[in-house]
Amino acid sequence: MPEQSNNNDEENNSDYDFELSLAVRDYECDLQGVVNNATYQNYLEHARHKYLQNRNLSFAHFHETGHDLVLTRAEIDYKAPLKSGDCFTVKLRLEKESRLRFRFIQDIYKEPDDQHILHGRLIGTCLNRNGRPGFPPELEALIATP
Repeated sequence: MPEQSNNNDEENNSDYDFELSLAVRDYECDLQGVVNNATYQNYLEHARHKYLQNRNLSFAHFHETGHDLVLTRAEIDYKAPLKSGDCFTVKLRLEKESRLRFRFIQDIYKEPDDQHILHGRLIGTCLNRNGRPGFPPELEALIATP
């Protein structure tokens, strides 16, 4: 039976809150000459950090104020490989998943032809110093206004 894909999260290429352009470095490739699958998670994480910095926030800021943003689930669909020297863009959108969870929709596109390389759906929550979930006001505002 062919695998069925749920593309509800995949939007047109302009429906994102943030974009970050990067290039593949030689050491990120495996013996097959393509980016190692684990390295893509580094690209996604770096884009999330830069997104928060772009909004004058950071994971460190949340931690210092007693809130830790943590991922609880990562779904990644690898669509095509990147190779050393390839330029690409990581695009993301932040959404509210539920009362206690947020969702990053992240896609990687190879430049210059905009080839779709990866689609990711990453779910997270925010924990206070007591380990209880809940969103601080800054995160609520960020989710409410892209």
